Amino acid sequence: MSSPIARRASTPVRIGPVTVGGGHPVVVQSMTNTDTADVEGTALQIRALAIAGSELVRVTVNTDEAAAAVPHIVERLAQLGVSVPIVGDFHFNGHKLLREHPGCAEALAKYRINPGNVGRGAKRDPQFTEMVEMACRHDKPVRIGVNWGSLDQDLLTRLMDENSKRAQPLEANDVVREALVVSALESAARAEEIGLPHDRIVISCKVSGVQDLIGVYRNIARRCDYAVHLGLTEAGMGSKGIVASTAGISVLLQQGIGDTIRVSLTPEPNGDRTQEVIVAQEILQTMGLRSFAPMVIACPGCGRTTSTYFQQLAQDIQSHLRHRMPDWRKRYAGVEQMTVAVIGCVVNGPGESKHANLGISLPGTGERPVAPVYIDGEKGPTLKGERIAEEFQQLVEDYVERTYGRA
Repeated sequence: MSSPIARRASTPVRIGPVTVGGGHPVVVQSMTNTDTADVEGTALQIRALAIAGSELVRVTVNTDEAAAAVPHIVERLAQLGVSVPIVGDFHFNGHKLLREHPGCAEALAKYRINPGNVGRGAKRDPQFTEMVEMACRHDKPVRIGVNWGSLDQDLLTRLMDENSKRAQPLEANDVVREALVVSALESAARAEEIGLPHDRIVISCKVSGVQDLIGVYRNIARRCDYAVHLGLTEAGMGSKGIVASTAGISVLLQQGIGDTIRVSLTPEPNGDRTQEVIVAQEILQTMGLRSFAPMVIACPGCGRTTSTYFQQLAQDIQSHLRHRMPDWRKRYAGVEQMTVAVIGCVVNGPGESKHANLGISLPGTGERPVAPVYIDGEKGPTLKGERIAEEFQQLVEDYVERTYGRA
């Protein structure tokens, strides 16, 4: 068995019923893409994200209408039986919205402040101060969320000037990386001076390049013990966004860095927003950091598997497990650690099936039309005929009840 990943020491931060950092499990976050002023639409999307497994959900708070809607969204979620903490994402006018909408300030579980977007010049410090003071007044944690697309230009100019005077100047990209870290750490230190406790601060430095992400967060990990939020910003669509996010986040998690994560996928037109939650969960689960749903082990197929039957069965079983998890999670402790193997021929089928809790080896091209099933490593029933899929699905249901119903 592989050794567990040693987690970086970080200060725990309480966000409603969720704790991030301090050795607690890495938390999955997501964000709505509805108009926050649309109370019903936003509440329903938050509900879908929470059911998918998002443990924190961020909403845009950019207008008076959005700020006024936040308490009603939280109220509607309570009616729907959803208690996921809601994070307010503020830019440019957050100080004004928090001041003029105290119901919003109170209803949110956390504020996200971007130091590069809280005003310019003489306005920056007073506006940042007002937002932090509001967090202190309402006892809310704050994420100091730096983004290299909206980096504090005064700070960057200062660091560039300092770099130009060095005997051996750094590359411009290295100065930008340093500016991200300095912006986060100086802003966090300023927030503490204003009165925000150390254990109410989470920091992040979002970039869109994998190597930049890894470099920046390694730097952060060396220089502070704040809880940190990981994720590529503007990761992209489809497989590109998934691969890029996985590559960067996984390297850092393997090094023990990261207390919360978000996979910022661009959805397909009218696509399902919950995909980013599922990808984040799968990153954590495949790395052995957490378990969210039973894992399906399936082969890629080859010339032995000219039929698509096993592919369809693997897809159906995986969909069935995810569909059943909201109910199973309440009734069957530990069910999320179950593994199910669906293999398309006899080459690796019996072996993989024996390693899984429940496995089926389907007949490949030219093989006998039977499907042996293994249960906890022991030979079980052999399925045949037209109802193999339905019978195997029932075996999964029976196994869950028999094995985890006693917990």
